[in-house]
Amino acid sequence: MNKTLLNSLGLATLLLASTHAVADMPKLNLDTTQLTLSGLSSGGYMANQFHIAHSNWVSGVGIIAAGPYYCARNSILTALGQCVNKQDGDIPLAEIEKTLNGWRADNLVDAAQGLKGDKVWLLRGTLDEKIIQPVADALAKQYQDWVGEQNVHIVQDKAFAHHFPTQAQGTACDKSEPPFIGNCGYNAAAEMLNYIAALARQGGDAKPGQLLAINQQQLGGEAASGLADQAFLYVPSSCAAGATCQLHISFHGCNQNVEAVGNDYARLTGINQWADTHHTVVLYPQTRKSTLMPLNPQACWDWWGYTDDKYATKAGQQIQAVAQMVRQLAGEQ
Repeated sequence: MNKTLLNSLGLATLLLASTHAVADMPKLNLDTTQLTLSGLSSGGYMANQFHIAHSNWVSGVGIIAAGPYYCARNSILTALGQCVNKQDGDIPLAEIEKTLNGWRADNLVDAAQGLKGDKVWLLRGTLDEKIIQPVADALAKQYQDWVGEQNVHIVQDKAFAHHFPTQAQGTACDKSEPPFIGNCGYNAAAEMLNYIAALARQGGDAKPGQLLAINQQQLGGEAASGLADQAFLYVPSSCAAGATCQLHISFHGCNQNVEAVGNDYARLTGINQWADTHHTVVLYPQTRKSTLMPLNPQACWDWWGYTDDKYATKAGQQIQAVAQMVRQLAGEQ
């Protein structure tokens, strides 16, 4: 894969998050050789899945309130019984590793070597009632084995509920409620991104960037058919002006998609403010809820198999769609 392409997007269908139409996207010079990822809850599970599937492409990931790779093992009953707020028996990490090695042999996920040295930042709040500590610990154990203990930073001593903690945005820090952004006096976005960033390039334009609503169906192609019509893209002023910029992808949690909270997740986490300074474009893909098959009433990312049994691999529909979005944004296709 040619990972660095400097091309114009030229997508006239893009809209500002304020719903004002724009004629053209700014020309973006994206260096996608070292993607970084983040996610909350189901979005944390998805960030992990995308990382493992495309480890040759990803150099760092920040995960808030999620459990280990392939924890649900293609079963909603297993997901609920072992991977959120209770555990009916230990999570079989050795069994999961065997499955993962089989997928590696079949090129459904990148080779294990791609994970070596990647930076991983993990957070679970002590007031989190959705993800219990043993579940978060299992994710930490996997990553310590894969990337090396020295490359895993764990935050587990903060009194945060189940949400994305911020310096001064959102609802009460000890509550988990929409839009699941917590006012905690803690800048999780900066702490996370300072740790996982591939390049700490300071000196961005002080002028804020733009949050754009983009046509996710057009960018994601056929694999995006089960996702929302639109996603969000944050473009710092320096990137819009032609600077070479990194790309970060952040996955929202359940009940945190555009249909449920508008652009709150894409606006309020603090990721965009960090991106302004560090020449980083931020992609916020969006799910949609479904009360029919595939059943997804809370608009979660697929971490238990509601789309297909290859959901945690390169062949998974949602992973394919996001990968296609990255290629399109980089001008690769």
